[in-house]
Amino acid sequence: MKILIVEDEVLLADTIKTMLEAKGYEAEAVYDGESGRDYAETGVYDLLILDVMMPKMDGYAVARQVRASRVGTPILMLTAKSSLEDRVEGLDSGADYYLTKPFDSRELLACVNALLRRQGNQVDALSLGNTDLDLAACTLSCGEKSVRLSAREFDVMRYLLQNRNRVLSKEMILEKVWGFESNAVENHVEVYVGFLRKKLASIGSNVRIEAIRRLGYHLEVDEGAEKA
Repeated sequence: MKILIVEDEVLLADTIKTMLEAKGYEAEAVYDGESGRDYAETGVYDLLILDVMMPKMDGYAVARQVRASRVGTPILMLTAKSSLEDRVEGLDSGADYYLTKPFDSRELLACVNALLRRQGNQVDALSLGNTDLDLAACTLSCGEKSVRLSAREFDVMRYLLQNRNRVLSKEMILEKVWGFESNAVENHVEVYVGFLRKKLASIGSNVRIEAIRRLGYHLEVDEGAEKA
C-alpha cells in the first residue's frame, strides 16, 4: 500500500512517514499543495493524507482538483480547523475523513487502516465489458472461460481497470506496480501489457488494452465483439 502525505510542517510530515513505514506501508511526503496535487493525480497511491493550510494551494483546493481529475483515492484530511463549517467544507471538497490536530498517533493509524480496509472491501471483482477480474483469486474471466494472472500481471490489470476512464503513462504504471525504487524500465510495462493482451484474447474478452502514441495505455470495450 502506497500513501502520500501532503503536509507543509516538515517535521510532522516526516514523523508520519516514519510511523507508516514502521507499519509496513510505503510512504512519501511532499510539503506544498501544488506538489501534492501533482503527485496525487498520478493515481499511484492507495491513500492521501492531506493537510488543509499549506503554501501554493490549500488542501480543499487540492482535494477538489484531485477529484475533478477522476482520481478516487481515499483522502484523509488533517487540520487544526475544527469547526463544523470547516469539516463540512473538507468533506464537500472530496475528503473521506477529517481528523483534527492535535491527534494521537493511534487515532491516525486507525483512520488509515479503516480507509484502506474500506477501499479493499468495497468490491471483490472489477468488471468491464464481458470480463471480470477476481481480486481474491487473481483471475480474469469471461463467461465460463478464465485464466490465472501472475502477481505482476494482476497488478497491472487492476490498475488499468481502476483507472478505466484515464490514459495511464508507462511511467505511472511503473511507479504504481514496480515502485519508485525499482530498476524496472518502460519495456517491462510493454512486456506485461503484451502478456495481458494474449490472456484477454484467450478467454474471448471484448476488453482491449489500447496504446496511445506518446501518452500511454487505456482500456476500451469492443462493442462489436460484445454483440457477436
